[in-house]
Amino acid sequence: MGKNILLLLGGMSLPIFLIACHARPVPSEASSPSHIPSARSTSSAGPAYKDSRLPVAERVEDLLARMTLEEKIGQMTLVERGSILLEDIAAQGIGGLLSGGGSSPPVNSPENWAAMVNQFQEYALRSRLGIPLLYGADAVHGHGNVYGAVVFPHNIGLGAARDPDLVERIGRATAEEMAATGIYWNYAPVVAVPQDIRWGRTYEGFGEDTELVSALGSAYIRGLQDGGRARLPGAAIAVLATPKHYVGDGGTAWGTSKTYNMRPFLIDQGDVQVDEATLRTVHLSPYVEAVRAGAMSVMASLSSWRGQKMHAHRYLLTDVLKGELGFPGFVVSDWEGIVPISKDYDTAVVTAINAGIDMVMVPYDYKTFIGTLKRAVERGDVPLERIDDAVRRILTAKFLVGLFERPYAELSLLPSVGSAEHRQLAREAVRKSLVLLKDDGVLPLAKDTPLIFVAGQGADDIGMQCGGWTIEWQGRSGNIIPGTTILEAVRRTAAGSVVHYDRWGKFETILDPSGRPAIADVGIAVVGEQPYAEGLGDQADLSLSPEDVAVLDRLRARCRKMVVILLSGRPLIVTGQMEHWDAFVAAWLPGSEGQGVADVLFGDYPFTGKLPYTWPRRMEQLPFDFAHLPASGPDAPLFPFGYGLEK
Repeated sequence: MGKNILLLLGGMSLPIFLIACHARPVPSEASSPSHIPSARSTSSAGPAYKDSRLPVAERVEDLLARMTLEEKIGQMTLVERGSILLEDIAAQGIGGLLSGGGSSPPVNSPENWAAMVNQFQEYALRSRLGIPLLYGADAVHGHGNVYGAVVFPHNIGLGAARDPDLVERIGRATAEEMAATGIYWNYAPVVAVPQDIRWGRTYEGFGEDTELVSALGSAYIRGLQDGGRARLPGAAIAVLATPKHYVGDGGTAWGTSKTYNMRPFLIDQGDVQVDEATLRTVHLSPYVEAVRAGAMSVMASLSSWRGQKMHAHRYLLTDVLKGELGFPGFVVSDWEGIVPISKDYDTAVVTAINAGIDMVMVPYDYKTFIGTLKRAVERGDVPLERIDDAVRRILTAKFLVGLFERPYAELSLLPSVGSAEHRQLAREAVRKSLVLLKDDGVLPLAKDTPLIFVAGQGADDIGMQCGGWTIEWQGRSGNIIPGTTILEAVRRTAAGSVVHYDRWGKFETILDPSGRPAIADVGIAVVGEQPYAEGLGDQADLSLSPEDVAVLDRLRARCRKMVVILLSGRPLIVTGQMEHWDAFVAAWLPGSEGQGVADVLFGDYPFTGKLPYTWPRRMEQLPFDFAHLPASGPDAPLFPFGYGLEK
């Protein structure tokens, strides 16, 4: 999702007892005004759309026939939860709410999330037709907005693991943790195929290779939507997946972006300038597989193709996605995604809806959007048939998710949030994601190595370990979630060793038996990028920071053998430093379970990961011309795509 402003507006105190509303009956439909078309009822007990025995298509048509224009437009409206007035959920017939990155209940816990979402849902069910909300969140590497949830490796690490079964199981675990909090809509997976690692969303992609992205993206969709159904009875889809950002967001050209909050975006949300054949071959293919995997929601990209905003691109949204690919679900806009179409808001709304956007992430001024679209329909600028098509698609997804039968949080799954089982799965993912890029006979480390020095901020910083989209949109350094840091894992695993840690690599006060500054048998440096997300992570220079270089130099002087572990959302330029390292491991952004790093470092499991991105030798090589990339020589990459030592 784009531009997830950190919102705590309208935060409300939600007592835990509100969770109990999940068991309350759905309010009965109020008597219908005479101007509303009649629809078939199966019996005197209620309307057909509430009969779960009927086919979804029949239920959708019955409900659609009962709806006013205002109710239909309400279903097309997606609002950030901090901006909604509770009474407007029913009064405006709002179709969806979301939490932007960092938008959480006042006390961030799974129970309070469930209470908050249940309260919103209860207000939705008070509406005339009792249509439940879709509540969405960016659970892009686990349910990362929720304190206590398991945070899995970002997609770049899963791309290195290259294990579709693992990715599917992660999707299933994420679905369980989301359903426990009443959130049945995930703005994931990212199925971009990043072609320029300077992009701040590189880590959200599984890799630079279309086939890899297609395989892992579809696996995640299956896990999220299908894998959790055994724990979530009564639904065809457990949690709705949202492959994003359609289409080509990973292929934007450097320097084609604009600014955000006075800071330039350098490539994010820019312009894709490739021809249609390349757009289809490289960037569209993952959506073909996503549709085959059962995707019922797709998020449009904030980028453009050859100067035309994707949110306004009828050919790609309607003709290709809905027509050629046969996508049966709905297209949701990204954050304020229709606004850049035109300086005139009316024009932007009309253009986006007619192009094929079905639900609009407003996300703030929903009344203006609703009024604007209503007037556009009344004067004929947006056909009623287009409105009906959009609402039909939205309602179909809601029925498939089972919201009409199961609108509230699945409280029986609350123990799964942060469970030992899910943490073991994340630990497995970390192990499989590590890529060994260099080893001069150092690894695996002995668990009884006499003296180990550990340096670098990343060794004892779980926020840095997790990266962006963790508790907050941009993430944050520090002890922000429960989990295991790499330092804790090293100390736990090397129980027979003396382990000293200093963030700055200053170990002069550690003395050997003769009273001189000690030289460690092994030094472990954990360095890398600070957390970031989206365009705020666009970087023209991917060199190691001066601080990290200084730490590495200090540690090198205090140890016999040095192992460097890099925490990063993409390959960084290490050519000048790597010759001084005895071993080099790319750990990406491993998430909450740092024990997985130690599992492999000390030989309990082998290194098996392979590079999901080509690793540059120098910045001037970026972006790579993959069609003419030399395999050797000074212009070759430092490491090719797919490289990784096994040991």
